[in-house]
Amino acid sequence: MRDRGSILVPAVLLVLWHLAFLLAGFLAPYDPAEQQRELPYIAPSHLQFRGPKGFHLRPYACGASTVVDGPAPCYPVHFFVHGCTYSFAGMPWSVHLFGVPSPGRIAILGTDAYGRDVWSRLLFGGRISLAAGLLATLVSLVLAMLIGTISGFYGKWTDELLMGGAELFLVVPWLYFLLVLRAMLPLHLTGAATFLLVVGVIGSLGWARPMRLVRGVVLSARERNYVLAARGFGASDTYLLRRHIAPMTAGVLLTQAALLVPQFVAAEAALSFFGLGVSEPVPSWGNMLAVLQQYSVLVSYWWMLAPAIALVITSVMYGWLAEALQRSLKSSSI
Repeated sequence: MRDRGSILVPAVLLVLWHLAFLLAGFLAPYDPAEQQRELPYIAPSHLQFRGPKGFHLRPYACGASTVVDGPAPCYPVHFFVHGCTYSFAGMPWSVHLFGVPSPGRIAILGTDAYGRDVWSRLLFGGRISLAAGLLATLVSLVLAMLIGTISGFYGKWTDELLMGGAELFLVVPWLYFLLVLRAMLPLHLTGAATFLLVVGVIGSLGWARPMRLVRGVVLSARERNYVLAARGFGASDTYLLRRHIAPMTAGVLLTQAALLVPQFVAAEAALSFFGLGVSEPVPSWGNMLAVLQQYSVLVSYWWMLAPAIALVITSVMYGWLAEALQRSLKSSSI
């Protein structure tokens, strides 16, 4: 019961974290590609409860306005407002959680060089980066499951051949290999094609380590008494794998998923950072961080580090979940 509680907390936090990016259109006040060239690198808006007529329960956002003459006034923050149209569940929507009346702008995390809202871009970019990490993890674990099961169950020359291939993938510095492989593939593709290509490249390079763990579980499972008894009664290999052996790898695969997702999110960010992944105007955490290659931006506009902070939060929460899963597996095996 205690182990379940330790897993539940990070799992719930991760669900809420991903839900925030899934609802990016609702939580973001502006279109991530909408530019306001007259508002480059505006500092984050500060909220206050003092308006033109004194104290108010409604917050006021100050610091950004499309009116360029004079200091930017404060504008009341309204909730559940209509704004730019976005798509959710295949349907168009225009309701946003918050906003301010025109010509005001609310910039929770400031703006970038083109006056685009960093908060909106962070949410939409997180949707791309997290989806890439999750899908790449799925690809990697499916390969690990198939190859590890075949290697551990059939053994002999099949095991030697597959383990040799896994060792090759393990000794190669995967980040450099990833950059080289992606650079050899077509660079000028549509946004969707680039996203799928990045997912395929990342997922096809990360299967070796979880494959070895799956192989170890299968090697142990095939010698269990009930598996040997089932084989003696004439059970087929397919039945043994499906009924007895494959379910025993679930815990290892879940733990590896928690470890791989933040690695693959960071890998997508690295590709986009170097211009090999998702490109502008579609936001991702990687291409948002690419502007930090300019030293003047790095030292002057701290809010442009927001995607890096989001990457750290993602890694910490997934690491917390992986640690809880490992403790649970150890306690259940005792």
